Amino acid sequence: MTGKRSIRIWQAGVGVILAGSWQLAVSAGLLDKFFFSRPSDIAVRVWDQAVSGKVWPHLWTTSLEAMLSFLIGGALGVLSGFVLARRPFLSAVLDPYIRVANSLPRVVLAPIFLLWFGLGVWSKVALGVTVVFFIVFFNTYRGVREVDPAIVSNARMLGANERQLVRHVLIPSALSWIFSSLHVAIGFAIIAVVVGEYLGASMGIGYSIAQAEGVFDTTGVFAGMTVLAIFVLAVGALVQRLERRLLRWKPPQQGSADL
Repeated sequence: MTGKRSIRIWQAGVGVILAGSWQLAVSAGLLDKFFFSRPSDIAVRVWDQAVSGKVWPHLWTTSLEAMLSFLIGGALGVLSGFVLARRPFLSAVLDPYIRVANSLPRVVLAPIFLLWFGLGVWSKVALGVTVVFFIVFFNTYRGVREVDPAIVSNARMLGANERQLVRHVLIPSALSWIFSSLHVAIGFAIIAVVVGEYLGASMGIGYSIAQAEGVFDTTGVFAGMTVLAIFVLAVGALVQRLERRLLRWKPPQQGSADL
């Protein structure tokens, strides 16, 4: 516990130093306030938006889009990863198509989804799913393929059918790979939906950032980015807690819980 507390203190100290340096640089005129604003002004703006309730509808919209993207993309990625990892022939047939689909620029897909699904929630969810799916899919596929063949053979010798093999051998063995992808996927899901909101939306943090940028409100832009940063940290902490709960059987790795 002492080590974790020490790391938290150092993390907070780095943040204070960065924010303080930024504040001093703007106040001293080394950075133009019009382009960089000040941390104190950004904090006041975030507080005002929170107290007035202005930020909550935007945050709720972005949260809903990100969670739907994360859940749908994650579920499809895990399911597809397991199926293709257990079906080598099907995996070989679909391999070029999966690689082509993964190489498509998401920014190019965003306007297409806007045309297909409109300015509402689902165009952003579709964009987020395309990002989350491939992150989770490749990790799940690799995690299942990395299971020791001897363990699989022993389970079959003991009479395990495919369902029991998946439940008692493959899933526990692949969980570490899956959760490592989830930490990355949730951040990219938020990025994807915010990009979608920035390109075209009527609500959301990305929309509020675009509105602030349209009137050259630098403080508003940084305030939106700050809200996003807080949201990402909170969601990341929830995923990390869930990972610890489901992987209690696994010996902890030095420093892994603090990253």
